[in-house]
Amino acid sequence: MTSSRSRVGRQTLLARTGRSLRHPNYRRFISGHAVSVIGTWMQRVAQDWLVLELTGSPVAIGTATALQFLPTLLFGVWGGVLVDRFDRWKLIIGTQVASAVLAAALAVTTLTGATTLGLVYVMATLLGLVTVIDSPARQAFVTDLVPVPDYVNAQALNSTIHNTGRLIGPAVAGLVISTAGAGTAFAVNAVSFLAVLIGLARIDRSALHRTARLARGRGQAREGLRYAWHHRELRACLFLVAVVGVFGQNFRVILPVTATEVLDGDAATYGYLTAALGLGAVLGALGAASSEQVTGRRLLLWTVLFGVVNLAMALAGQLPVALAVLAAVGVANILFNTVARSLLQVHSTPEMQGRVMALHGLLFLGTTPIGAPLLGWICATAGSAVGFLVAGGSALLAAVAAARQLRRSTGSGAAQPSTATAAPDPAPELPATDARPDPRAPLASTPRRLFADRVRRQRPAR
Repeated sequence: MTSSRSRVGRQTLLARTGRSLRHPNYRRFISGHAVSVIGTWMQRVAQDWLVLELTGSPVAIGTATALQFLPTLLFGVWGGVLVDRFDRWKLIIGTQVASAVLAAALAVTTLTGATTLGLVYVMATLLGLVTVIDSPARQAFVTDLVPVPDYVNAQALNSTIHNTGRLIGPAVAGLVISTAGAGTAFAVNAVSFLAVLIGLARIDRSALHRTARLARGRGQAREGLRYAWHHRELRACLFLVAVVGVFGQNFRVILPVTATEVLDGDAATYGYLTAALGLGAVLGALGAASSEQVTGRRLLLWTVLFGVVNLAMALAGQLPVALAVLAAVGVANILFNTVARSLLQVHSTPEMQGRVMALHGLLFLGTTPIGAPLLGWICATAGSAVGFLVAGGSALLAAVAAARQLRRSTGSGAAQPSTATAAPDPAPELPATDARPDPRAPLASTPRRLFADRVRRQRPAR
């Protein structure tokens, strides 16, 4: 009897973890993305290695990384406007094709020996410009692929795929670079985009949970900023993302210093630390996928735990301890990021989701050019232990500052509804004026009771 109950419990847990995979459109998209993300991580490693081969300078690697993220910092909000204004399916196809072309061009120039440092900088910047649209489009597209109750689960499965690629991609890149060169790694990435394009082509667009598209108008980027500022849940959530992003997400800066100066190791030690972080991220994403709730309290919880494990990492002076603590850092980091993204969607109206998720990308990715040099300076002058203390302490202080706004925030594990039934293609446009949501209107003014009833109707029977 106990064995039977245990088996049923495991089956129920697995069903909850993968429930978004019940939807054919989501399966088609995520299967292609799973292949493509491995190629993306291969390109990141290959680009760093190529710059190091060309210059021998870590500063040049940092410059290339900063150039790739700088467009998000400068233009991220306007990318969100485009995501709200145009068909997300078409936008993602366009960004995937553009990314494939850039990877193929870099592959050709590298394999023919024509690549220069300036060309790598240009390609990194162009890829960053593509990311300005691609990142918010892919995140917002999830709300088109699954019904309301499965938003959080779909975001968590996306994180699982991303971090699995983070584990596999660099390892494959190392093998490919050592045997065939960085140019071949770029070529493999270019080919990998075919998988996601095939998945997008197989999507049944008549079954998408479409939202009305935003008509062209003036001041729509500012409108998105005002909207996020005047809603306390959004404002507090974005504040946490910004603070954690500045010091807590720059692992490429702090882990090499930890490996060499604290653990007295080498490149292999750095690889072990990165793998431990990635393993924890995968476990954390799977844990988030089995959850059905997303609340402000949970976001605060994972912010606090992220701060605590960073403080513990400052005390880790032996490799086994560092590996265990870094796995915990990976778990807390992914759960923080997954809950933050889901909470932003929960509290955003459909016509604002693109701009809100663009703000998330701006603060999550755009803070890298700011935080990386600061954290690098801290590690160079005071050591990586102080760097972890700063990362953990800033997260804890941010949680205290945001507690008042988030501790009363509740969620049902589903985002603000984006229309439960498919709309005809193309989706109707919103008028440029009267139909815009008032950014100053409190969230309580939305039809919460109707929304709750709708979630209950769509939630699968247990």
